[in-house]
Amino acid sequence: MIDCIVLNDLNLKAFAGAPQGGAPSEVFGPKVEFRKGVSYLIEAGSGRGKSSFCAFLCGLRNDYSGTISFGDRTLKGGGKPDSFFVTMRKKSIAVMFQDYKLFPELTAVENVMLKSQLTGFFSKGEVRDMLTRLGLSAHMDRPCATLSIGQQQRVAFVRALAQPFDFILLDEPISHLDEENAMEMARMLRERQQRDNIGIIVTSIGYRLPYEYDVVMNL
Repeated sequence: MIDCIVLNDLNLKAFAGAPQGGAPSEVFGPKVEFRKGVSYLIEAGSGRGKSSFCAFLCGLRNDYSGTISFGDRTLKGGGKPDSFFVTMRKKSIAVMFQDYKLFPELTAVENVMLKSQLTGFFSKGEVRDMLTRLGLSAHMDRPCATLSIGQQQRVAFVRALAQPFDFILLDEPISHLDEENAMEMARMLRERQQRDNIGIIVTSIGYRLPYEYDVVMNL
């Protein structure tokens, strides 16, 4: 279990000295804490490092200086790939990426079940119920390549929920959703937080998931 994630002197090396735009070399400051049970919104313009931050937290990138602590485990930026992240992504941190990372040839149900079968978290009936709540009852058995961007976004959200986790990272999760589906997504997230006391970290470029955030950060 991970109760707290702490960023210490995190410096986004990938953006330092960028010739055109990009995030400044220091974004988050000397120390930032994310605690389980608390909801956070990270709001910033394009190129300020929100997606990079998500990639750092789930171990897909390490081109930063400083450290990130996950409970009692502290990892340094720029180090070698750590097997810790494999277990962490399966049991402790769920992620919904901006580019969704769905398998286009698989159906919506199959994409979610592929993950759920690895974690043993949802039955197929539960997956279908969740997709139905997000307006996908007529589309869940179609290949994801044939779905609209907004439909794919909802599939990716359900897939992110299909595992145990202490924290969930949602990178601009409603950029292609209407108000009704955004509200339903927020309700489903609230239900999970109330049940499992999860920490929630949402990024936004301006169109924010309608949630009662405990902490709002502006980069």
